[in-house]
Amino acid sequence: MKQPILFILILMAVCLHSAAQPRDYVWTSPSHHSGESMPCGGGDVGMNVWVENGDILLYISRSGTFDENNTMLKLGRIRLQLSPALDTTALFMQRLCLHDGYVEISDGQKTIQIWADVNKPVVHIDVEGKKPVGVLATYESWRYRDREMTKRESFQCSYKFGAPAGTLTRKDVITASGNSVSFYHQNPDSTIFDATVCEQKIDVVKDQLYNPLQHLIFGGRLSGTGFVYVDNYVGSYDHTDYQGWWLKSREVAKKHELILTMATINGSLEEWNEAINRTTRQINSSADRKKSRQWWNQWWQRSFVYGDGDCEEVTRNYMLFRYMLGCNVKGQWPTKFNGGLFTFDPSRVDTAQAFTPDYRRWGGGTFTAQNQRLVYWPMLKSGDYDALKVQLDFYRRLLGNAELRTKTYWNHEGACFTEQMENFGLPNHDEYGRKHPAWFDAGIEWNAWLEYTWDTALEFCQMALEMERYDANYKADEYIPLVKSCIDFFDQHYRLLSRLRGRKEFDGDGKLILYPGSACETFKMAYNSTSTIAALRCVTSSLITYLSSHGADSIDIYKYTKILNTIPDIPTRIIDGHQIFAPATHWERVNNTESPMLYPIWPWRLFGIGRDSLPLALDTWNYDPYVKKFYGHISWEQHNIWAACLGLTDEAKSLTLKKLSNGPHRFPAFWGPGHDWTPDHNWGGSGIIGMQEMLLQEVDNKILLFPSWPKEWNVHFKLHASRNTTIEASLRDGQIVDINVFPKERQKDLVLPEYQ
Repeated sequence: MKQPILFILILMAVCLHSAAQPRDYVWTSPSHHSGESMPCGGGDVGMNVWVENGDILLYISRSGTFDENNTMLKLGRIRLQLSPALDTTALFMQRLCLHDGYVEISDGQKTIQIWADVNKPVVHIDVEGKKPVGVLATYESWRYRDREMTKRESFQCSYKFGAPAGTLTRKDVITASGNSVSFYHQNPDSTIFDATVCEQKIDVVKDQLYNPLQHLIFGGRLSGTGFVYVDNYVGSYDHTDYQGWWLKSREVAKKHELILTMATINGSLEEWNEAINRTTRQINSSADRKKSRQWWNQWWQRSFVYGDGDCEEVTRNYMLFRYMLGCNVKGQWPTKFNGGLFTFDPSRVDTAQAFTPDYRRWGGGTFTAQNQRLVYWPMLKSGDYDALKVQLDFYRRLLGNAELRTKTYWNHEGACFTEQMENFGLPNHDEYGRKHPAWFDAGIEWNAWLEYTWDTALEFCQMALEMERYDANYKADEYIPLVKSCIDFFDQHYRLLSRLRGRKEFDGDGKLILYPGSACETFKMAYNSTSTIAALRCVTSSLITYLSSHGADSIDIYKYTKILNTIPDIPTRIIDGHQIFAPATHWERVNNTESPMLYPIWPWRLFGIGRDSLPLALDTWNYDPYVKKFYGHISWEQHNIWAACLGLTDEAKSLTLKKLSNGPHRFPAFWGPGHDWTPDHNWGGSGIIGMQEMLLQEVDNKILLFPSWPKEWNVHFKLHASRNTTIEASLRDGQIVDINVFPKERQKDLVLPEYQ
C-alpha cells in the first residue's frame, strides 16, 4: 500500500533536513592518551587531537613527509596549557564539527578551536575565554636527537624487516627565538632510493629515475602574536623521550591565536625558508576560515549516507571515515592505507611495539596497491574525484620509472608496477629480497608473496577511465599513456616469456599464456590468473571505448582490439557438480587468504546482479572451498562487497555491521590494526564500498536502487553514478519515500527493488 501524500512529504522534509549537514561527533569527558584522540584536518594535513590531564595535545601529520629511510615522519606534537586550567568536569566538551571541518574544545568558560586551512599548509589554534586567560604552548619533538632504529622498529621504513645495523632516524633542526619555534627535517644526499637502485641492479638508468626523496626538506614554524619563547626542557611521553620548546603569551587576554605554518619542498634550505615566509604572508585568518568551512560544506553536499535505528552506527562511521579521507584532497601523495594522516603512539595499538609516534607497520613511503585501491574505489560514487586524482597522479608520476624498469630488465615496452612499491616506483627495498640470487631474473622480486604480482595497477587505470565516465569535467586524457603502458606490459612481457620457453608466442587458440603469474598474493605461480584476465579484459575494453569516443587514431584502436582478442577466457572448474570460477587454470601453492575467483564480480563487474551470468557467480560464492575458508570482514577482506554485488542482502547486512560498527578505539572510525595498522584505512574503505554497492549499482546503463539494502534499515543517501548523474533517495519503513535523480532524463534508467 502506498503511503498518504502528506506523510510522504513530512518524511521527505525530515530526510532533507537531516541532509543539510552531518551530525557533530561529541565527547563529554577528556581522554587518557593519544589512542583516545580525535581526527582533524584539511587540505593535506591531519591532526590527532585529545585532552589529557587538562592539557590539549595535537599530533601533526602532513602528506609527503618522507625521511631518508622512507619513514613518514610526523611534524611533531603541540601541547597547550591554559591558565586558569581547562576544566574537564561537568561542562567539558570536545566536538568534531564535520560540517565545517574543525575540532572545538570547551569547558563553558574557555573555547579552543583547532582547524586546518584547506587551501594552504597552515593549522590554526584559536583560544577564546569569557574572561582573560593565559596560554603556554609547547612544541614537542622526539627527533631532537638522532635515534637508532631497533630491529622491529624498522618496519616503519622501507628497510622493513632488515634495516642495517646503526640505521638512524636523523634529528631535525629545531630553533626558537622571538615569538616562534621553527623546525625542519632535511634528507641527506644518500637515501633509501640509492640503496634500492643499487640492490635492484638498475644503476645504469639511475640518473633518469624520478627521486622524490632527493633534497627533500619538510617542517614548519609555530608562532603567535603576543607570544614569546621562554625556555626548553626534556620530558617523556608514552615510552618516548622528547624535548619541548615553550611559547608563552605575554599577557592574559580573552583571545589568542597560534599558527603553525608548514612547507615541504625538494630544494635548498633558503628555498624552504622562503616557502614558509611566503605562506605566512598569505595568511588571512578570518577569510581563510570562511573559505575552509565553505569547502567542507560543499564536501558534504557532494554525497552522504544517513541512517537511523539499526544502521545509525554504521552510517555515522561511514561519514566519519569519509571526513578522514577529505583531509588529504590536496596532498601530493595518496592517503596511506596503514593509518593515513592519523596514526598515534604505537603502544596504544600494540603494547609490544612501544616505539616513537613515527611508527606504523608496513612502511611510510611504501604503497601496497592491493590495499590502496580500497581507499580510492569508493571516491567514484562519493563524487570525490579531486581526492581520487591524488592516487591517480601518483601512478602517472611514476610511469617513467616503471617503464625504465621494464626496458632495463627485459628490453621491451610497457610499465611494470609491482605490488609493494616505493614512492619512486621501484619494488620495496626489503620485499625485493636482500638475498636476491645473482642467477634469478633481476626484475622479479625474490619473494613468495609478491613474485609476478603486477595486475593491481590495472585497477587504478580503470579508476582513471571511470572518473571521466562519472564526471566529464575530470578528463582521462592525462592518464591514457599510463593505461596503454600497463596493458602493453602484459602483452609484451608474456609474449616474451612464451618465446623464451618455446617457438610460439600464443597458445593453440591464439591467446596469451599468462604464466608465471599470480592471483592476488594468494594463488602463486599461477597459469592464467582469473584476477589478471578479468583486469585485462575490463581495462582493455574500457580503453577501446574511450579511444573510439575521443576520435583516436584507428591504428591505436586496432592495436588494443587485437590485444583484447588475445586475452584468454576466465577459467572455471567443477566443484560438487557446479561450474564456478577458478582462481587460475593451475597454481602451485596458496600463500595468503584472498579470493581472486570473485574478482570478476568486483572490482571488474563482469558478473553479478542484473546479468545473465549471475548463477555462475552465485555458485562460486556458495561452493568454492577457498571462498568459504577465507570468508571474513577484517581489514582488506572484501566479502561484504561481493555479497552486495551478488544481491545477498542478509549477508551484506551482517558483514557491514561487522565492518563498520565501532572500532576498538575511542574514535569509532579508528579500525584495526587488522592485517595492517591503526587506523586501518583499507578496513574503512572496503566497508564503505560495500555500503555503496548495497545502495546503488549500475548494470548496462540501468541504475539499480537499493539492490542489496535491507528494507528495514531507514536511510537517506546521495551518491554518484556514471554520465554526470547523482541519485538522492530515502527509504523508510520499507518504502521509498523520495527519489531525486539529476539529470532528470536518467530517471528512466532507475530500477527499483522488488518490494516496491
